[in-house]
Amino acid sequence: MIASHMIACLFTELNQNQVQKVDQYLYHMRLSDETLLEIARRFRKEMEKGLGATTHPTASVKMLPTFVRSTPDGTEHGEFLALDLGGTNFRVLRVRVTDNGLQRVEMENQIYAIPEDIMRGSGTQLFDHIAECLANFMDKLQIKDKKLPLGFTFSFPCHQTKRALHLLSHFLVSWTKGFKSSGVEGRDVVALIRKAIQRRGDFDIDIVAVVNDTVGTMMTCGYDDQNCEIGLIVGTGSNACYMEEMRHIDMVEGDEGRMCINMEWGAFGDDGILNDIRTEFDQEIDMGSLNPGKQLFEKMISGMYMGELVRLILVKMAKEELLFQGKLSPELLTTGSFETKDVSDIEEEKDGIQKAHDVLVRLGLNPLQEDCVATHRICQIVSTRSASLCAATLAAVLWRIKENKGEERLRSTIGVDGSVYKKHPHFAKRLHKAVRRLVPDCDVRFLRSEDGSGKGAAMVTAVAYRLADQHRAREKTLEALKLSHEQLLEVKRRMKVEMEQGLSKETHAVAPVKMLPTYVCATPDGTEKGDFLALDLGGTNFRVLLVRVRNGKRRGVEMHNKIYSIPLEVMHGTGEELFDHIVQCIADFLEYMGMKGVSLPLGFTFSFPCQQNSLDESILLKWTKGFKASGCEGEDVVTLLKEAIHRREEFDLDVVAVVNDTVGTMMTCGYEDPHCEVGLIVGTGSNACYMEEMRNVELVDGEEGRMCVNMEWGAFGDNGCLDDFRTEFDTAVDELSLNPGKQRFEKMISGMYLGEIVRNILIDFTKRGLLFRGRISERLKTRGIFETKFLSQIESDCLALLQVRAILRHLGLESTCDDSIIVKEVCTVVARRAAQLCGAGMAAVVDKIRENRGLDTLKVTVGVDGTLYKLHPHFAKVMHQTVKDLAPKCDVSFLESEDGSGKGAALITAVACRIREAGQR
Repeated sequence: MIASHMIACLFTELNQNQVQKVDQYLYHMRLSDETLLEIARRFRKEMEKGLGATTHPTASVKMLPTFVRSTPDGTEHGEFLALDLGGTNFRVLRVRVTDNGLQRVEMENQIYAIPEDIMRGSGTQLFDHIAECLANFMDKLQIKDKKLPLGFTFSFPCHQTKRALHLLSHFLVSWTKGFKSSGVEGRDVVALIRKAIQRRGDFDIDIVAVVNDTVGTMMTCGYDDQNCEIGLIVGTGSNACYMEEMRHIDMVEGDEGRMCINMEWGAFGDDGILNDIRTEFDQEIDMGSLNPGKQLFEKMISGMYMGELVRLILVKMAKEELLFQGKLSPELLTTGSFETKDVSDIEEEKDGIQKAHDVLVRLGLNPLQEDCVATHRICQIVSTRSASLCAATLAAVLWRIKENKGEERLRSTIGVDGSVYKKHPHFAKRLHKAVRRLVPDCDVRFLRSEDGSGKGAAMVTAVAYRLADQHRAREKTLEALKLSHEQLLEVKRRMKVEMEQGLSKETHAVAPVKMLPTYVCATPDGTEKGDFLALDLGGTNFRVLLVRVRNGKRRGVEMHNKIYSIPLEVMHGTGEELFDHIVQCIADFLEYMGMKGVSLPLGFTFSFPCQQNSLDESILLKWTKGFKASGCEGEDVVTLLKEAIHRREEFDLDVVAVVNDTVGTMMTCGYEDPHCEVGLIVGTGSNACYMEEMRNVELVDGEEGRMCVNMEWGAFGDNGCLDDFRTEFDTAVDELSLNPGKQRFEKMISGMYLGEIVRNILIDFTKRGLLFRGRISERLKTRGIFETKFLSQIESDCLALLQVRAILRHLGLESTCDDSIIVKEVCTVVARRAAQLCGAGMAAVVDKIRENRGLDTLKVTVGVDGTLYKLHPHFAKVMHQTVKDLAPKCDVSFLESEDGSGKGAALITAVACRIREAGQR
């Protein structure tokens, strides 16, 4: 008993000694995590080289665009064919994908041989053979009469280009795997297979996608796990693919979305970057290969070379009398005699040493126990290095995706296929552990692929079909929001008609565009001077301003202001309470400025619908913006303000002018530019004003001179004249608004409503399964949740889709990259239409001024204010271009206003005082 125990201990000690001896001998193949991280860093740089336009031609890791832009989302359905050509046998498959809540994939396939004479014959023979096999398969399934979409897995080095929505051009770079068919290299394999089918003439198919097996693996796993964005093959060869941001892919036009990159990572190190990592055994394998100096990384990790690496190590150690008592056999000296399958067998948990013994005996050796232990350890080191190197390059890919997404912690799935990964007893576990050690801030799931090359090609095809169908459906919906030049000219024409109706005494009462006289009959001429007060009331906050206007050499405007809030109970109380509160705030401001008791001229910006009877008399027609103070509607707001001042008995003010913010904007810009005769607001709401000839303003007596007309153009279309331009989404927004049927033009162009239009379109798309995988969040159902500021942010040129997704996440919308592109497109279409409609309205205004004056050409400036105009990245540019296109005889400049509602009111007051003083003289 003791003796047997001692023998066992002796054996264990001998085994450990032998393991240590092998570990020392193969020291350079045992890679530390520090070395692996360095390899990952190098690979990251190689990836960047492959993606760059200038560095791509000389890059070893080619990073080839696949034109696969989307992974499965689980809604794919239909019947597809797949061809899988990557070796001496090839397969034809029928794949049926169902989306009835079960996400089922059913496959039938047939394997066909490719005779050697065809592999080495002409390309015509090869593709005729493939077409014949395809016809045979379709005959058996009785589907020859159907024109089915086909995905083609073609696992040879190719250069891919794109046409239309499908992935249609695939040029063979060079044959591998024993193929030598003439006349194929450098040609498009899609065109060759199409011609072969046409030559037969007995069936037709739609070749939608050509992919390699790595992409197929990612797509197969992506159907089961929508986090899958990396594909990995570790089998006879090795390669990987992943979803890269389009903005980083220099070889392909466009910055939006993502595209799958076929890395061709087997060539990592071909430029010498891994020379310090490669061992003498790697060099020997390379020298004896069919392609010396190529695919150096693949030769370190893949199944084709793993057994051969072990054989070379055994031979060298035997020659150095470290194994087999220095004896060699002819079998051991034969290239390829030690197979990768042998490595897997020897590393099995049970009987590994016995398996080593059996393999060595098969190779004509007479191994001792320690020879078997050493061989077992050599296999472990070689396969562990393979898994570790694979983990290092995967770490680089995961780092890149994590950085692209800007996430602190990445959650990602890797779809994997290949005989080494699937059949080696420890490879997968070692790979998983190494990846998790190297990238601890990534939660990585590894998902084994089922038939990536067949099912995967069908899935790429299914996704392409889904995207094409969805694209067509979305385009059809958005088409109604895309206005042609002719349509915009028609909007301009109708606006001019409505302007004439509003100016005419006969039709004014029923005209939606009211064209209200403002009694502002002049713009600033630069001689204005003095101190003026201004009140700006248009919302829950209001401002009191002191505006000092200087002329001469010190010409300019100096402003001081203070903001006051209006409590809700005052907004909803009596008119007396509201105006007493306003006067209290004026008193506070005068005391704050050290001007208590001073009497100054005052301009009052009152941004509510009014009927103006003179410059200082304005009848409130109705409250808006949440105000409900009683006793004000139908009353003159100047009288209400003066009464409140008298009740206080502290100071007196000369209320000279009541204006709205649009007129204030024109006057502010008119002070800077004498050509400014038009004012435009495009913010929460929208309105315009301009200097009209007095002879055309029939509501006011007098023929001479000009008067500023407040168009109140937001009501354009309230009589139905824009109904053929309004969409179902405009109708939905209008019906659920506070004032259904009113301000219809404003609801198509202003900031208060654009976000709602977008939200309604997104809901429609989601209900139809065209967005967010058909899942509507509760927040998306909430009116007003999609603020117009999000349109500006989403359309910003410097904002990546990553930030778009962050905005959508803030709204409770879990989106894919594709969803983000669609949301951005909807925002673009809605905002562009708004800018074009605004431009059409403005073209009508400037053309009317030109025609009024009988001019061939007009030079005019438009003063503009409003958050949509100022903050949206493209609104102003689109609007300017539209005005230029629709009013070509007008040279229109646009000048942004600074504080039209405050400074503008003071300047109107200053102009009025100037004119009054001139009249008194």
